[in-house]
Amino acid sequence: MAKDTGIPSDVWRFYLLYVRPEGQDSAFSWADMALKNNSELLNNLGNFINRAGMFVSKFFEGCVPVMDLQREEKKLLALVGWELQQYIQVMDKVKIRDALKHILNISRHGNQYIQVNEPWKKIKGGESDRQRAGTVTGVSVNIACLLSVMLLPYMPSVSQTIRDQLNAPQSCIGTMLQGTGTFVCALSAGHRIGTVSPLFQKLEADQIEALKKRFGGQQPEDEASNTKKPSQSSVSTQPAPPAPVEVKVVVGEDPEKAKQLTKAVAEQGEKVRALKAQKAEKDVIAAEVSKLLDLKRQLALAEGKNPEPAPQKGKKK
Repeated sequence: MAKDTGIPSDVWRFYLLYVRPEGQDSAFSWADMALKNNSELLNNLGNFINRAGMFVSKFFEGCVPVMDLQREEKKLLALVGWELQQYIQVMDKVKIRDALKHILNISRHGNQYIQVNEPWKKIKGGESDRQRAGTVTGVSVNIACLLSVMLLPYMPSVSQTIRDQLNAPQSCIGTMLQGTGTFVCALSAGHRIGTVSPLFQKLEADQIEALKKRFGGQQPEDEASNTKKPSQSSVSTQPAPPAPVEVKVVVGEDPEKAKQLTKAVAEQGEKVRALKAQKAEKDVIAAEVSKLLDLKRQLALAEGKNPEPAPQKGKKK
């Protein structure tokens, strides 16, 4: 079935491992799959890796710039190192779903680091600002390389694509996954990367709705109408089996998660308003608005509501 959906196999692997039951029950949901693809893969993981690579290509002619690590970088790399240690430990315990969340935490740290330091602005400044932009870009692209290695057990094709785009040496797999969980920069200054391109595509609501209908298990009307009725002589005298009961999947409410998401929506809304007030670049605002919409969809699911907005009625003339 996965092949017929048009959704890449690695995306299926990601989602099914993301909701893998580890100590509690789990269920498949088309809406939740789209939500995880658009929020975690597209806006979080893919956004960070693509931006890191694009900054190298656009601002530094495709070569990793010199990095002058300051206190902020040391703090970030300590966080990344901790997440890496946790990833290794839970993988050793075969807690596959938990390990995946440490990967996503690292890309969230990376996105926040880029957003705060704004290398696209600093590259236009003086010598110290350009040096700062180089450090942020170099550190980010090395974190992207680490993520490609950590993704290998989950999304092998995506992992290879990232390493191809970064022109990362094969040795980075062993170097960056040391048993101690110490972060190592595998792409040194002067390393030339390859061609960078987006890793993931958005799953649209109409696409998901079509897949739900296609794989909903209902018998096509034309097939049902062509089914021959049994002759009276062939009708069994035994009682007919009970009619199948249609089961509808209802998203359960999660008050605690809803409370957390309500706060996250409010904070993200403030961030978007602040960016608009500062007249930030359009692509930056668009990325943050997309995150806000995804948070609102997650909130709707946590409240037991339909995450997709109801169709608007036409205005009366």
